[in-house]
Amino acid sequence: MLAVLMLLAARWIDPPTTAVHMERRLQAWMQHKPYYERYEFVSLRQISPDFQHAVIAAEDARFYQHHGFDWHAIQIAAEEDMEGGRIRGGSTLTQQLVKNLFFGTGRSILRKGAEFTLVPAAELVLGKQRILELYLNVVEWGPGVYGAEAACRYHYRTSARSIDREQAARLAAILPLPLKRRPERMNRYSGLIQERMRQMGW
Repeated sequence: MLAVLMLLAARWIDPPTTAVHMERRLQAWMQHKPYYERYEFVSLRQISPDFQHAVIAAEDARFYQHHGFDWHAIQIAAEEDMEGGRIRGGSTLTQQLVKNLFFGTGRSILRKGAEFTLVPAAELVLGKQRILELYLNVVEWGPGVYGAEAACRYHYRTSARSIDREQAARLAAILPLPLKRRPERMNRYSGLIQERMRQMGW
């Protein structure tokens, strides 16, 4: 119930922190490592449409069609897993947002159960544009780097409003593993993301 109330508040109030932010701070403290956080919330209007489209194309191509869960993507992921293929994620932006806000990076059956109840609530309470705005602002894009504005300034020394199409695709390409991947190494995958964007009419 508290999480639902927090989602309702997030409709109007930009979150000052998330579970992932707190998890990274705790990890740094436990490992006695320095930690510097870059996090600046900006409105969706201040984020380049190319950046928005690149993230959707990379992470959740059916974002505007589903209601929180992309059952088609989940089915494909399950089939690839059963066939011994490369396991791919079936998580939507809404699922990833809920996980970022409330649960951190850990995996458990209990977390999945709680996520299953919160994702439809997020879709109902927040709506697609606010979900996208929140996701782009809280997601991790490097060590201590959270959100589109911080990502653009950290990786490209520019703003989220000014990022170009290729840079946007390269940033979207590191999202599955933001602590291990670097945009400059994402030649092949960023090219695929740009092709998906073209196929989606962007």
